[in-house]
Amino acid sequence: MVKKEIQIGIIGIQGAISEHKTIFEKTLKKTNTKGIIKIIKKPEDIGRLDGLVIPGGESTTISSKLIDTGLFDEIKKRIIQKNLPIMGTCAGCVILAKKIKNNNKNVELLKAVDMKVERNSFGRQKESFEQYIKIKGFNKPFNAVFIRAPIILETWNKCEILSDIDKRIVMVRQNNFLALSFHPELTDDIRIHEYFLKIIKKNF
Repeated sequence: MVKKEIQIGIIGIQGAISEHKTIFEKTLKKTNTKGIIKIIKKPEDIGRLDGLVIPGGESTTISSKLIDTGLFDEIKKRIIQKNLPIMGTCAGCVILAKKIKNNNKNVELLKAVDMKVERNSFGRQKESFEQYIKIKGFNKPFNAVFIRAPIILETWNKCEILSDIDKRIVMVRQNNFLALSFHPELTDDIRIHEYFLKIIKKNF
């Protein structure tokens, strides 16, 4: 049976869920792509997806809820099968990592990306900021929104650095996985979601 539309899921636990949905809908429309955006809360929905977003929020809460709902194990299965592109923003970036500095909160990681992260590295809520950043392959800077943002401290193997601020890594890609310290869904710029959609289409 041939699939007729791309199905993209957004984990519906915490974070800017509706904002991700809205900007993905704009992206599908602009690229003339037939697809559907779903808010994911049940593990049985993971198997039908062609792409997944893990939004920002609080990484300990998201990790715990993923485990409690059974979503964690289903996502992990798809990671092992290498057939589910995933984009993690802010806390989602942390969840995708293989290592975390000083993991005293015991955040359970999906261990999808060869990177080490540090939570809240840019500071607490009051240190939130916006900054234009250069992204590899983009023809003009992207206005990135950082809210209690993590930093990618180091990468290895085939993890590619796409952007940094003063040598502090804020965006990487490894195969079908895209990890960002910031919140691209909080702007009107759809380029990052369009970039992720291209990754999905290659696997569709």
